[in-house]
Amino acid sequence: MKSYPIAAGLALIVSVSWSAIASAQQCPNRGQLDDAYCDADKDLVADVPARTRDPSVIVFAYTPVEDPAVYENAFKPFTEYLGKCVEKRVVYYPVQSNSAEIEAMRSGRLTVAGFSTGPVGFAVNMAGAVPFAAKGTEKGVEGYNLIVVVKSSGAIQKLSDLKGKKVGHTAPSSNSGNLAPKALFPEQGIKPGEDYQIVFSGGHDKSVLGVDSGDYDAGTVASDVFERMIARGTVKRENFRIIYRSETFPSSGFAYAHDLRPELAEKLKKCFYDFRFPPDMQKDFEGDDRFFPITYLKDWAIVRKVAEDSGTPYNKAAYEKEAAREAEAAKKKAEQPKKP
Repeated sequence: MKSYPIAAGLALIVSVSWSAIASAQQCPNRGQLDDAYCDADKDLVADVPARTRDPSVIVFAYTPVEDPAVYENAFKPFTEYLGKCVEKRVVYYPVQSNSAEIEAMRSGRLTVAGFSTGPVGFAVNMAGAVPFAAKGTEKGVEGYNLIVVVKSSGAIQKLSDLKGKKVGHTAPSSNSGNLAPKALFPEQGIKPGEDYQIVFSGGHDKSVLGVDSGDYDAGTVASDVFERMIARGTVKRENFRIIYRSETFPSSGFAYAHDLRPELAEKLKKCFYDFRFPPDMQKDFEGDDRFFPITYLKDWAIVRKVAEDSGTPYNKAAYEKEAAREAEAAKKKAEQPKKP
């Protein structure tokens, strides 16, 4: 009687081992993708699995670079159009952090979503996201710059003046908010984390507001978010000085879940590409008027290079570290006493 559980356990171990071996044999190339995915065609994104899904409801989300409610309203004309185009109900899913958005796609709760530039790599490798579009115009994909903002009334004029200061970075996985500064600033003679103190603000808008209020001496932020805040009147341009501007990076990438039925994935892509932003959306997105086709392999090459050069590759260890940091930040925020 005692030997049966042992034998069964051994059989299970052998079965699992052979399954793992068979899975490895069935996947000739995985690259940096999580073990749940395969990349046989080496385009750096997860292949379509044998078992696909065709959800009755399309769940859409956009990167939480600012208050999610801001983008739920901004994308309303598009989500209403998308529902008619795919002939399915579309639900906007507000996410509070990059890791929450990635986990939502990994678990199958998200159908299609816009991820900010940096976390696109984690979404691809950890959640099987397949980037296919970015905001743009007939000229091509919209770009943005890493900018460093300081108070215009202060004495800081250049990057070297940040030595010994407190600088607001947004989050560890953010391209312009953390990775690009770490990769690009050393060649300008200043090392983030060594020459100045890094304080993670939790968002580009929070970094800008932190500089405005004096909580940070400077902030590394995405130029498009900064411009949107000015356009909405959230902050005044004259209160800031830009002391650094990088080369152009691709903006947020829109991706669908890799396990969607191919016919649905193709329909989603066509709906995105055919849509033209109405005037209000163009205003919200600095003149962008359409979704432009992109690929992760080509259009995110510079972003992957920044991630590698900054010592933050898009692998599981880096992702788990980022998710743990965001969870701890959320816990601390929840524990703070609410203002009356």
